[in-house]
Amino acid sequence: MLYPRVSLYALMLAAAGIPLYIHLPRFASVNLGIGLGTIGTILLVIRLVDLVQDPLIGWAVDRWPRAQSLFAAAAALGLAIGFPMLFAPRSGPYVLPQLVAILVLLFSAYSLGMILLYGRSATLAKAPTPRDLMTLAAFREGGMLAGVVIAAIAPTLFVTLGAGTQGYPAFGLFLGALALITAVVTLPIWRRSPLPADRLSLAGLSQAGALRLLMLALVNSLPVAITSTLFLFFVEDRLQLPGKAGPLLILFFLSAGLSVPLWTRMSRRIGPKATLLIAMPLAILGFVGAGFLAPGNMAGFAVICLASGAALGADMVILPAMFSVALTRAGLKASLAFGIWSFAGKLGLALAAFLVLPVLEQSGFTPGAVNSAKALTTLNISYAVIPCILKLGALALVLALPSKDQIT
Repeated sequence: MLYPRVSLYALMLAAAGIPLYIHLPRFASVNLGIGLGTIGTILLVIRLVDLVQDPLIGWAVDRWPRAQSLFAAAAALGLAIGFPMLFAPRSGPYVLPQLVAILVLLFSAYSLGMILLYGRSATLAKAPTPRDLMTLAAFREGGMLAGVVIAAIAPTLFVTLGAGTQGYPAFGLFLGALALITAVVTLPIWRRSPLPADRLSLAGLSQAGALRLLMLALVNSLPVAITSTLFLFFVEDRLQLPGKAGPLLILFFLSAGLSVPLWTRMSRRIGPKATLLIAMPLAILGFVGAGFLAPGNMAGFAVICLASGAALGADMVILPAMFSVALTRAGLKASLAFGIWSFAGKLGLALAAFLVLPVLEQSGFTPGAVNSAKALTTLNISYAVIPCILKLGALALVLALPSKDQIT
């Protein structure tokens, strides 16, 4: 039951992450009346908190290895408290500070859980070997993608069952209950004794090849961050497919989840670098195709969701596994390193929101309204063209990686 419990904890975290990155911009703009530029600024400011917080969380997890159970429970409890509060209806002059305080709680709990889960890869694997680390990564990312699918479909399902306010209050309660159940069921995995390791240093990261992987993680997170932030807007306003964002999002993440075993086997056979060089062009083709779709073309966008989802599956399973293998081979403590890794990924999401949401607002774009050609063109460029350019940059960084490291 070790790996299924790892999958469940990952599912909880992913189900928590999707509302923060995909549902939040639309919920805050439509339900709370907060401007897109303000939302982007809030997310960037919270990322500045993470700049200090995530490495400190990683340091604390390494410093007190026997407190794994406490850390895991604290992360779940923070999510259980925060989500019902986040999606509760509110109004008045203090909406903005309330939202910021709740988001700080949620992002802190989310960071703690993610850093613990990824930083303890060598401990949670049956053996600290590259093959077992890749197997662990497959179970972990499978759970992540299952959580994403659940989070994508839940608000629509709650509306179908009669929930009000677009299903968000019921969604918040559901996520809180999921966090509490997960905390209880997964408690045994955090009782495993952490493996001894050396202190982390910049020189150690560099010698292990982990620094270039961190840079790759940051650059590679930007295209997905932008498309995640704009997905609902692109589907409902640019493609004019109201009510279809949920099913398309599920299709995207189902494709990612079903592709994980394929990418895992391929990585073992031809190596992680060669596998990424196959997957990344698939994502680029998806971005290019999305930019040329006509309004109402649901079938075309469904094909793009299948292709880009499969490409995401490779990113999710291979890059963290490569990072974990590099740290384990070098005998370095991993939690602080994954604290930096976590910050790199979330910095990408914050930069995406900070850069594209104000530009959309300045172009006159309004979610759910009739928008001008200029506003929709800006949305199209932001969703399809800019991520394509950034993904080409990530592809160049993969080409520069050494080919000798195989996960076998």
